[in-house]
This record gives sequence, structure tokens and C-alpha cells, in this order.
Amino acid sequence: MKTIFVNEKDAQRNWYIIDAAGKPMGRVAAKVAVVLRGKNKATFAPNQEMGDFVVIVNADKVAVTGAKATDKMYYHHTGYVGGLKSFTFEKKIERHPEAPLMLAIKGMLPNGRLGRKLLKNVKVYAGENHPHAAQNPQPLEI
Repeated sequence: MKTIFVNEKDAQRNWYIIDAAGKPMGRVAAKVAVVLRGKNKATFAPNQEMGDFVVIVNADKVAVTGAKATDKMYYHHTGYVGGLKSFTFEKKIERHPEAPLMLAIKGMLPNGRLGRKLLKNVKVYAGENHPHAAQNPQPLEI
């Protein structure tokens, strides 16, 4: 038996679209991370970018369960002394509607060069409209 290795240039890359309205943020992020990595394909290789492209619409309407809307905190440091800034989920989604979902997906990808490369393959939009209609993305159910 021989192991089949597919070159990254020869890999079949598809486009998917996910409507995140009313869906739990963690489930959406987990599904997107699997598709970005390419773990849903038979040609998966942990050291290669074999995954597909994902377009997420309605990111501002993503759901969180329980009291996470008021209790979940996001932290950012400015680099100056005493520069730790904190935001709740409500404030973060109000100011940057794509950020909470993008951060959740980023946390589920590998840390390093490959993870940063994979993160460029996800496009997150707050509303219904997206500029990727020419790629003919297929709907992906969560």
C-alpha cells in the first residue's frame, strides 16, 4: 500500500457559504475550522493547506447560550503600561460584528504559519451581502 500525497497546487478547493443567523457561535466556528483544515477530505495532511474556502454571512446575528452575552469577556492590550482593555460580547459584536466569530475560528486553528495561512481562507460578513458570488459558494449546513 502506498500513501497518496496530493500537492497543494493540485488540491480541489471548493467554496462554501454558511448563514450564521441564530446558530450557536461555537458550533459554527468548529464546523468552519474543520472545513478550513481539510479534515473532511480523504486527502487531509496535517502539514498542508488542503482545506476549502468559507464565506460566513449574518455574523452579527450569531447566537450565544446562557449569560455569555453579558459575561463573556474579550481582552486586548495596547502595549502601554496599564493598557489592558476589556469588552463584553455585547460591546464587541456591536462595535465589530465579525470579530467574535473570527476570534472563535482563530482559536480552533493551529498556532503558527499554517494557522495564519488558513485564516485567510475564511471571509466573515456582518450582513447578508458578500462579494463572492462569482465563486458560486455551496451552502453548508450546521
